[in-house]
Amino acid sequence: MSSRKSLEGNNRFSFPQWNRALSIRSSNRSSTTSSSSTPGAPSTHHRFSLSSLRTPRHSQTPSNRLHRLIKSTNLLIHAHTTAGRERLSIATQLSEWGSDMDPALSDVSDKVGVILSELGEQEDLYARALDEARATLKTVRDTERSVAPVRAGRDKVAEEIAKVKMKEPGSARLVVLEQELVRAEAEGLVGEAQVGNVTRQKLKEAYTAEFLATIERAEKQVILARHGLRLLQVLDDTPVVPGDVRPPYEGAAQTRQILNDAEDDLRDWQLPEGLLGEGTGGAMAGDVTPTPGRGDGKSPDRGDVVGV
Repeated sequence: MSSRKSLEGNNRFSFPQWNRALSIRSSNRSSTTSSSSTPGAPSTHHRFSLSSLRTPRHSQTPSNRLHRLIKSTNLLIHAHTTAGRERLSIATQLSEWGSDMDPALSDVSDKVGVILSELGEQEDLYARALDEARATLKTVRDTERSVAPVRAGRDKVAEEIAKVKMKEPGSARLVVLEQELVRAEAEGLVGEAQVGNVTRQKLKEAYTAEFLATIERAEKQVILARHGLRLLQVLDDTPVVPGDVRPPYEGAAQTRQILNDAEDDLRDWQLPEGLLGEGTGGAMAGDVTPTPGRGDGKSPDRGDVVGV
């Protein structure tokens, strides 16, 4: 299967309130931690704070932090790849488990397994998108590395000037060193401007790609989940008393059609129109206008999922 639409469910799920702080930086977390650790204080649930995740590690350079970020992202990619493989394994086991059961259970378990395997495929595609975003961040790392020698040369000249001023304040060598510093600073300005421009561009590019991939994965998961619910409704779970015989199973054609619907909906899926602001390349939170039946996760030509 490739890309598709979905069904509108009847139920509305309620979620806990989104608790947001002004910052998630260490300075703000410290006060929260100290107050929550007071003996006798009531325990609180985890709060998703939007302030900052930074810690006071001033000795680390931007290059070191970026290296760690890229390395950590690779671990995240591996986790989603593993999740996709596990989904596929579970889907196969479900299908095999139901293979020797009655026709209804055999058919529905097999078709639900197909939906689960497609959910696994979405994890794999998401991992690939994350890997592409990670490759974009590597461009920033490479640019910073190219500027590093210029920074080191400038700092070395500045240190040499400081030493000469302390030992020989009237030395004629100071004039030469100061001229070298001027040249090094001019060269450094060019390099720093390049790093700044590339950093802004690639950070925006990388995380725009990641967020768009997140939207695609989420909406396609919704599509698959809704069709999975349709499949489960085909299965008659009415209790029977000993001696009674269930009616012959006649849902094979219906389950096949549900899979066809899921395939069509995934294939027809598109990103919501107006998701990216024109001329900025950035996501505009108030300018999301989904296309009915595609990017909004709804499919007006499919029956609602009832009883869920």
